[in-house]
Amino acid sequence: MPVLHEPVNLADLLKYEAPNLYSRDEVVVAAGQTLALGAVVGRVTATREIVALDPAANDGREIAAGVLIEAITTTATERRRSVIVSRHAIVFGGALVFAPTLTAEQTAAALAQLAALGVLVRQFPQVAASHAESLR
Repeated sequence: MPVLHEPVNLADLLKYEAPNLYSRDEVVVAAGQTLALGAVVGRVTATREIVALDPAANDGREIAAGVLIEAITTTATERRRSVIVSRHAIVFGGALVFAPTLTAEQTAAALAQLAALGVLVRQFPQVAASHAESLR
């Protein structure tokens, strides 16, 4: 029997959030972005728009602002609304998406920034094993 591989969904990522959408913020995603569900994002200070986390930047995007709860792609001229988890939540670390260029130190700093916001990152060993298997 063939093995069915399902893509990561919101239930894989978000393990707890406060009632009444308290944990979520509606945001505007900047033009020219391709972000996956679970992407750790930063917020450009001047425009308040959400972009991929970039620790090398110095315009606000170097600080984690939350975790995107849907995959989204914007064109070079289009901005779109989306939602991030930005406080009082627990997410599964294995479902978070970082730029592949981030170092271990930069990833650790981003996780600490999320924790400071109240977004706790947890590893669930039984889930991590099955999630890793589904990505193969």
